[in-house]
Amino acid sequence: MAWVEAVMLLAVAQYLAFGMLVGRARGKYGVKAPATSGDEMFERFYRVQMNTLELLPVLLPSLWLAAKYWTPEWVAGAGLVYLLGRLLYLKAYITDPPSRGLGFMLSYVPIMGLLLAGLVGAVRATQVA
Repeated sequence: MAWVEAVMLLAVAQYLAFGMLVGRARGKYGVKAPATSGDEMFERFYRVQMNTLELLPVLLPSLWLAAKYWTPEWVAGAGLVYLLGRLLYLKAYITDPPSRGLGFMLSYVPIMGLLLAGLVGAVRATQVA
């Protein structure tokens, strides 16, 4: 379970790092708080952070519940694919937003797999009890 916990913490740390990139972009591109629009490059960094935030509330409980019912190493591996997907998403969105599809899929598919694994595990557990 320690691997799953490490991946969960890495996901939160990655989100915080993306937030730091947004702060740096805010200064570099002259977008004063509380504005969330202005320079297109700033908006790209901002959208990466917001898209990551949109996925975290589904990822974190899905990781935890999937690990409760399935092999933690497999679950942690799925979480690592998510983290890699987020990095690819960041790189693609910053350089060429239409090319972000692979990064998004490598983020989204593991979440859906973990969500399904958690759901199947929970249903199976109710049938055993």
